[in-house]
Amino acid sequence: MREVANQLGRSPSTVSREINRHGGILKYRAADADEKAWDLARRPKLCCLAKNARLRQMVSRKLALEWSPEQIDGWLKVEYPDNEEMHVSHETIYRSLYIQARGVLKKELQQHLRTCRVFRLVSVN
Repeated sequence: MREVANQLGRSPSTVSREINRHGGILKYRAADADEKAWDLARRPKLCCLAKNARLRQMVSRKLALEWSPEQIDGWLKVEYPDNEEMHVSHETIYRSLYIQARGVLKKELQQHLRTCRVFRLVSVN
C-alpha cells in the first residue's frame, strides 16, 4: 500500500481507506471502485441555484455586472452570514454556467466572465 500511495502521491492512509471502502485488499478492483465513485457523484437532488430562484437571480445579476464567481461567493457569505440557503460556492456557479445540461444559469452569462478559458468535459464510456 505504501508503494502504491507513493506512486500516486497520496498518503498511505488514504489508499488504505479507499481499499477498505471497496471490499478490502483481496476484493478491491479499481474499475469497480471508479464506477461506484461516479455513481455516488451523480446527485439526484437539484443544485441550490435550481432550487432557489432568489439566489439564482442574485447570481445572474452579479455575473451580468461582471463579478467573478469567487466574488459572488464571498459577497453572499458576508451579505447573508446566517442564511445557508443564500450561500453558493464559486464551483457551483461555474458548473451551472458551463454544464448546460443543468440549465440553471443562461449561457449568455458566460460572456461576462473575465477569463475566456474553455471548459472541457471528459467523456466516460
